[in-house]
Amino acid sequence: MNKQSGFTLVEIAIVLVIIGLLLGGVLKGQELINSAKVKNFANDFRQIPLFIYGYQDKYRALPGDDAGVTGAATGRFGAAGTPCAPPADGKCRTGNGVIDGVYNATSVADESFVFWQHVRLSGLAAGSTATTDSAYPPTNADGGRIGIQSAIPITGMTGSYFVCSDGIQGKFAKQLDTTMDDGNTATGSMRVAANLATPAPIATADVADGTTYMVCLAL
Repeated sequence: MNKQSGFTLVEIAIVLVIIGLLLGGVLKGQELINSAKVKNFANDFRQIPLFIYGYQDKYRALPGDDAGVTGAATGRFGAAGTPCAPPADGKCRTGNGVIDGVYNATSVADESFVFWQHVRLSGLAAGSTATTDSAYPPTNADGGRIGIQSAIPITGMTGSYFVCSDGIQGKFAKQLDTTMDDGNTATGSMRVAANLATPAPIATADVADGTTYMVCLAL
């Protein structure tokens, strides 16, 4: 007669405990990764105001809007400095205390684009100072653009300057708002919106975890 063999209840219990520990470790690891990403996003938003205040304290001017940056040897940063180049519509008005252009601008015709070169040349931020470098535009932890502008980015917001970052997943956007503001993505100084031509704030309950959004912080 053949004797059948199998797992004892103790062996099955041990296997289940091991599986539970492994799953717990994976979930905890993912939680730590997500937490680190939110901290990186928050750090981006907190650093830009420091760049502005540090630059103003050092040069009594606004980065990107600095009339002392002329691109000439006698300019603030010599020939390395790029002044805002006014396009046909004249929206670049260097020295007027306004950062013209949008946060994700891609041309030296926008002060919001030149902003990054000025804070880097001043030693306040790290990164390429060559505006033609593909690595010049700053990005967040998910590869989306981050920047600053004076124009109101999301309806209902108020402030002098607005730090915006796009390509942020909804689950992180909600955590960011809880960490840095009132926890409501449609109110307060930080708001979440779809990256449209005329963005409107989206309530927390309507922010989908897997969808990417634009997040803006008023200064």
